[in-house]
This record gives sequence, structure tokens and C-alpha cells, in this order.
Amino acid sequence: MASPETQGSTALLTDHYELTMLGSALADGAGDRQCVFEVFARRLPDGRRYGVVAGTGRVLDAIADFRFTDAEIAQLAATAVVDDATLAWLADYEFTGDIEGYPEGELYFPGSPVLTVRASFNEAVVLETLVLSILNHDSAIASAAARMSAAAHGRPIIEMGGRRTHEYAAVAAARAAYIGGFATTSNLEAGRRYGIPTRGTVAHAFMLLHDSEEDAFRAQVAKMGTDTTLLVDTYDITRGIETAVRVAGPELGAIRIDSGDVGVLARKAREQLDSLGARDTRIVVSGDLDEHAIAALRAEPVDAYGVGTSVVTGSGAPTAGMVYKLVEVDGSPVAKRSENKASRGGRKSALRRHKPTGTALEEIVYPTRCEVEMGPYDRPLQIPLMNGGQPADDLPTLDDARERLRYCLVSLPWEGLKLSHGEPAIPTVFVQEEK
Repeated sequence: MASPETQGSTALLTDHYELTMLGSALADGAGDRQCVFEVFARRLPDGRRYGVVAGTGRVLDAIADFRFTDAEIAQLAATAVVDDATLAWLADYEFTGDIEGYPEGELYFPGSPVLTVRASFNEAVVLETLVLSILNHDSAIASAAARMSAAAHGRPIIEMGGRRTHEYAAVAAARAAYIGGFATTSNLEAGRRYGIPTRGTVAHAFMLLHDSEEDAFRAQVAKMGTDTTLLVDTYDITRGIETAVRVAGPELGAIRIDSGDVGVLARKAREQLDSLGARDTRIVVSGDLDEHAIAALRAEPVDAYGVGTSVVTGSGAPTAGMVYKLVEVDGSPVAKRSENKASRGGRKSALRRHKPTGTALEEIVYPTRCEVEMGPYDRPLQIPLMNGGQPADDLPTLDDARERLRYCLVSLPWEGLKLSHGEPAIPTVFVQEEK
């Protein structure tokens, strides 16, 4: 059976109720009303002080592929999800609205209008699940990756979590982790699709295949050269390092330690490598690392990290908790008022206020129709993403997103970068429309 990733259309990556809402709105004519939907998070995941926007580029691609071909129409007809009139409307579906939002790599906080979708109710409501499934996943991964990258303090991290998540989620996770500051990925499909640098050498299976550790090292060096990374903890690490340097010479590129107390082992490995003349040989560690483990290793002689499970699962926060809410109908604000799930009506814009030194002070969220005086150090946060259903010009690249995130993190107050529990790094201030 073909995967959704290979079928072309994204139209059925949605919930049943979106099409039944559409059918009712078509029947009574209300669905033609012009609406504004906003994506935002009511709060950050527990323990997080900021979130990182990721997945916007994938959202735009998914909307472009949101078409009900003969195959999708046949499936809906066979299962009687909607009536014939709705099927006829869906057969001609094409998003023609406008989308603005935070670019990838931008930080978000509680209430930030991360994405704004403007179109008829009919066109916009069917995109809810698709938009949220991408933004919630990718933003959670990028947020975790950013925390890990900050903890690594400039040392590179390779994303290697493909074996710990769904095969296609792994591709998206590699992209999001790259936005979050990871240097490379082990996932070849992510490399092909998004141009992310890929890295990898051997696993323990390769070591065990050979009759001895030395045979395995010689085979690897013969094929990959002395600048390769040798896995030295299959048996005894001390003996493994000695054998690695004897086989590859002091020009050995790196060793990898994948188990045990990696901090202690890295310290001993550094001493041993130096004593053997391999002073430039790097030490790479992996094995159930997260941002807290990486931070604890900051003082150790570790040159690079390999991270798998924790990054592809959001390091304890697998979703960003974003919602997609109707906030305006025909120019009039509307809002949900239920307890604990209230929303603020009306289309909103946002800016970030900074000190003259560049340190962020607060996020200002205000009704778009209102005039807000821009200070000399204020920065607007939303950019055009789609105009009339077509991608906007000069959309940011993945490298742009990485650079934006670096700038944003440098601008946060020091306490906002802590890994400990606490309030968001900066407060969100909501400006009310004067009546």
C-alpha cells in the first residue's frame, strides 16, 4: 500500500468532521463568508521558556498539494462521508486565500499569532488538521533541538533519530532539527529532499561482523580513510582506542563512544588519545542524550554529539500544543469563551520590543486594524506566506531559518535560556482595541 508521502494529494490528511462542517456550511450558504483563522499556542509546554516555529515551509507545500483528485473523491463517495453536492465542490477545491505568519526559525510565546489564514470559511476550515499536524510536530522538534544546540555551546550535533519514530516523521524531524541548530542528519531522505548535510560511519553490527576489532577498524579505514570516526566501545574502550590509533595512526579523525558514563569515558579517552599522539582526534558521544545530558557534558572534552530519541520525540514535549481558531467573520471579531479555552477575537499582528542593546523585552500582540506605534528597536514578526493561494515571493530558506533562530536566541535575556522550569523568556502583552 502506498504511503501518504508518495500519493501526491494531501487532501485526506484531515479529520472527518472538517468535511461534514464544510457540507453543512455549503448547504446553508454560510461557508462563503470571509473568515480569519489563527494558529497560536495558549501556553508553552511544561518547562519551556520559548518555542521555535518550524514546519511553515512544509505547510505551504502541503496546501499546494491539497487537491481532491478522482482517488480522493472515490474514497469519500464510497464511505459516504459527504453528499454529492459537497463532493462536486471538493473536486474543484483550490485554496485562493492569503496566509501570513512567523517565518521558520522565529521564536513564539503564549498567544503569538504564528499563522493567520484568510479565506472563505469553506476554503480555510478544511486545512485545520493538516496545518496543525505539521506545525505542532515540527515546532516541537525544533524547540527541543534549539535547547540542545544551546546546551552544546557551539559543538556540532548530528540528528540520528530515524529509528525511533515513524519513517516519514523522521524526515520532517531531521528538517526541524536542522532549523533548531543541528549540524547534520543521518537521514538520507532528508538530505535528498531538503539538502541537509548527512553523516554516518558504522554501527556495532559492523564491528561484530569481523573476527576482531582490529579487522573491523582496518576495513573501515581502508574504505573511508583515516579521517573517519571509529566506534571504540564495542568491547573494551581503552583497548579499542589503542587499536584505533595503531590502525589509523595519530591522524585518526574521531572516535565515537555510544554507551556508559560518557562524561567520564570522554575524559579518559582524551587523556589516552593525547598520550598516543592523537591530539587532534575528536571525541563524539551518543546514547540517550538530551539537552540536560548535553549541558552536563559541557566541561568534558567532547567535540560533537549524536542525538536520536530525545530530539525526534520533542524531548518530553512531542507537540507544541498549537490550535487553529476562527477569530473573525466578515470583518467582525469572534471568539470562543469556554473556561480554560478562551481565545481572543479579531485578526492580530505582532511585534517584538527590544532594548537598545538588542535584548528582547516583550512580545506585543495587537489587533491588526489598530495603529501601534513602532519603537526604534521594535521588530515586526509576521511575513506574507501566501497571496491569492500562491506562495509569496522570496520566502526564507532553511539556512535563513537557522540564522534567524541564532539571532533570536542571542536576543533573549540570559534567564530565558535556562533549561530549568520558569516563566516564558519574555512576556506577551495583548493590546486591546479601543471602543
